[in-house]
Amino acid sequence: MLSTYLQKAARRPALLRACAPAFSTAAPPAPSEAKSPRRLAIGIRREGKNRWERRVPLVPEHVERLTKELGVKVFVQPSTKRVIPDEKYREAGAVIHEDLSVADVILGVKEVPTNQMIPGKTYIYFSHTHKGQTYNMPMLQGILDRKIRLVDYELMTNEHGRRLVQFSKFAGYAGMIDGFHALGHRLLALGYGNPFLAVGMSYMYRALADARLDITRTGQVIMDDGLPTALGPMTFVFIGDGNVAKGAKHVFKCLPHEWVSPDELAALSSSTSFDNHKVYACQVTPEDYLVRKDGGKFSREEYFKHPELYESVFHEKIAPHARMIINGIFWTDKYPRLMTVEQTHQLAVENRLKLLTVADVSCDIHGSLEFMGHASTIDSPTYMYDPIDKVMHNNMEGRGIQIMSIDNLPTEMPLEASEYFSEALIPFVSELAKGNVNHPVIERASITTSTGELAPRHKHLEKVLAQHSPKEANISVTGHSKVLLLGSGYVAAPLVDYLLRQPGTTVTIASNLPDEANKLAGGRKTAIVAPLDVSNTAELGALVAAHDVVVSFVPATLHPIVAEQCLQHKKHLVTASYISPAMSALDQRAKDAGLTFINEVGLDPGIDHLTACQLFNDVKAKNGRITSFVSWCGGLPAPEVSDNPLGYKFSWSPKGVLLAGLNPAKFKRDGRIVEIPGDQLLHNAVDVPIFKGFAFEGLANRDSLKYTDLYNLGRIEDLDTMFRGTLRYKGYAELMGAFNAIGLLDVSERPDLRSGISWGRLMRDLLGKDVDAGLAKKLAAVSSQLSPAAALGRIDRVKSALSWMDMFSESHGVDPKAASVLDAFCSLLQRNLVYGPGERDMVAMHHVFGIEWANGTRESRTSTMIAYGDPAGYSAMAKTVGLPAAIATQMVLNGGLKRTGVVAPMTADIYEPMLVQLEREGVKFVESIVH
Repeated sequence: MLSTYLQKAARRPALLRACAPAFSTAAPPAPSEAKSPRRLAIGIRREGKNRWERRVPLVPEHVERLTKELGVKVFVQPSTKRVIPDEKYREAGAVIHEDLSVADVILGVKEVPTNQMIPGKTYIYFSHTHKGQTYNMPMLQGILDRKIRLVDYELMTNEHGRRLVQFSKFAGYAGMIDGFHALGHRLLALGYGNPFLAVGMSYMYRALADARLDITRTGQVIMDDGLPTALGPMTFVFIGDGNVAKGAKHVFKCLPHEWVSPDELAALSSSTSFDNHKVYACQVTPEDYLVRKDGGKFSREEYFKHPELYESVFHEKIAPHARMIINGIFWTDKYPRLMTVEQTHQLAVENRLKLLTVADVSCDIHGSLEFMGHASTIDSPTYMYDPIDKVMHNNMEGRGIQIMSIDNLPTEMPLEASEYFSEALIPFVSELAKGNVNHPVIERASITTSTGELAPRHKHLEKVLAQHSPKEANISVTGHSKVLLLGSGYVAAPLVDYLLRQPGTTVTIASNLPDEANKLAGGRKTAIVAPLDVSNTAELGALVAAHDVVVSFVPATLHPIVAEQCLQHKKHLVTASYISPAMSALDQRAKDAGLTFINEVGLDPGIDHLTACQLFNDVKAKNGRITSFVSWCGGLPAPEVSDNPLGYKFSWSPKGVLLAGLNPAKFKRDGRIVEIPGDQLLHNAVDVPIFKGFAFEGLANRDSLKYTDLYNLGRIEDLDTMFRGTLRYKGYAELMGAFNAIGLLDVSERPDLRSGISWGRLMRDLLGKDVDAGLAKKLAAVSSQLSPAAALGRIDRVKSALSWMDMFSESHGVDPKAASVLDAFCSLLQRNLVYGPGERDMVAMHHVFGIEWANGTRESRTSTMIAYGDPAGYSAMAKTVGLPAAIATQMVLNGGLKRTGVVAPMTADIYEPMLVQLEREGVKFVESIVH
């Protein structure tokens, strides 16, 4: 008997159930079968990949079949978010239980974090590993290490290779609904009111039937009022003939429509006698847009075996005539693309591209539609691509193609998708529960075995595993994960919060500032506060020994001391700092001990490496080469709060920032090696026009040339440009250079400052009694190339900035704890240039890549991230430093980061999973092809 909950569901229109494939249902077990040896216990895990994931692999109706017909124990992790409440599973005979170690077979929907996997179990979920997806190879290695049998839904097929358990049709349903929603807003942005504006996102409807009814009403409006005739025939092109396309067409058919063949598209597109009271549709399959390169006849069987013999004519035959494309094809890089970036650009330049919207349900990034540059989200479902300038943007009213590329569409329809999925899955779970682990469908879907080996048909993954998940080091973190955080400063909060989201993890916050550490712990039982004195090696060693991984957020000069204790006690180490010579010298010792010392996992260094190395390796894989690389990064106040003369604010001690402006720099620009002495750096700022809305200038950042080898870019002689720089708002370098010339950055000891002198007195010591004359004299060297009027203007700006900070006041005292003028100036800046309540910071990172392809063509690509802080949450700087370090720490804990020695995140096995996790946390880049 159905539960009350499922009875309500059963009263809904049974549109989906009619689509479900037929499965034979086993008869009730005979009495002898009921008394057979112990059934395998089933567990259903709580989904946690993102806030939208509410689906379940089995609904209560089928759980009840397991518990009452087969006598199987079913354990369900509690969840307040799951689309079906816990109570309905309890009514079906399941036990609501947090610990799934009591289960033999554990079911989920999305990937399971490695540190949550229980050794020796059978797991069934969508693992995204069987194609050798590099970002999930660490997870696969963790599965092998734990002797887990992994069964993947995507591989549950019949003997002919047809998938039996899937959400694909629901991706089609939701993709079409969300596509209509997107199209309505794009048309409105272009100035056209239209009936599609009444269509909501899929998750806004209680059931598919409600959505189809709404779209049927939209169709009635089209029949009555028509669509704008200026747009020509509204033609929807469906690519593919699988379940995605079937689901999309099931929704689409609610509109008044007429089907046309691919050969009729061109005539329809140019027709003036079309009917604007209906829409037009065309379904295309490979034979419609592929031709043999030698002019021979198309063969579908040959194409799938030898795709290299074919090329696409989609850009000529189909794309010029489509208003909306619904892409539902399976694609890998062995197949020709439907349409390349260049082909799309050419159509747009020739004004032959009418395309308004793409609903890319397949969501293959830079895949069959090469211009589709990233997945969108349910929260931000669309973005724009300008095919002329080859850039992505978010201006709905701007030029280009609107793209809807949500990568988890079925979760917008969680109940019906789960019912459909569960109906398909239950026969095979029943077989597993009865102990039939050799059922042919289960065998075909098994990627790993319970002995810790790859299944025979997946042995080819060994090579990918070796490249992206080296064999586990001598140190293996199992069971309860204990992290030691040294330091409790500005960037620690995102790291602590991220790690404590992982079940079974505790973080000890060791700090010499107990109030700050207690605030960071926030009273959480899994956050422990301990005193810290890095100079006391005995106490430090005891702390290190009690944990699995150490995260060092103390000053970089102390990292080698921490690393020595990690070596002694065989513990892994994570830092966000540059690899110093002292740290680098520990590489072999760390390797010999089987330890990972991962450094440079912050913002800069850190995120800059991840994005740059990803593109470098992608270009090399396609037989191209990097001809130039420019990288800019800066942490700044958001523009609306850059309200002081420097256009800069401090969240911690300014000393490091000020001294960085005195470092010498070395780089290559336009074929020439350039070296700038430290005392001249601030006088060599350049304009950085990333976006018109930002008035950026930049300074060279230390030795850029060494990154040629670190990034494996070949000989420096073969690069036109190699440059890394720091971003500031315009005017910063001029003022800071003047402050240095005045003597405000002097590190010499000044005992007289401790006597309590005023800033007015100190400025007279530095400039003399005549401030204007003193400034003119001090700035003479840096103003020698300026006109007299410009030189006076500079003096006025410097004097104004000093006055703004009240530095000529006799009543404004110098910090008596200052040992030098620099210390006194830092103390002053830390009082005057701070963030106020409700103010936010900003992080800007911008890469420019020069690329030469094998055919001699050149192009320039950019990769840009602009992140803003949340006044009620994390600052942008804290988030972009703390999160990468946290992700790296978690990778070490769960076995995903296996390289030993002193390493930086410059290899695919590290940067790919880190970038995936960062994007899930909202830190992502926008990539563009400039020319």
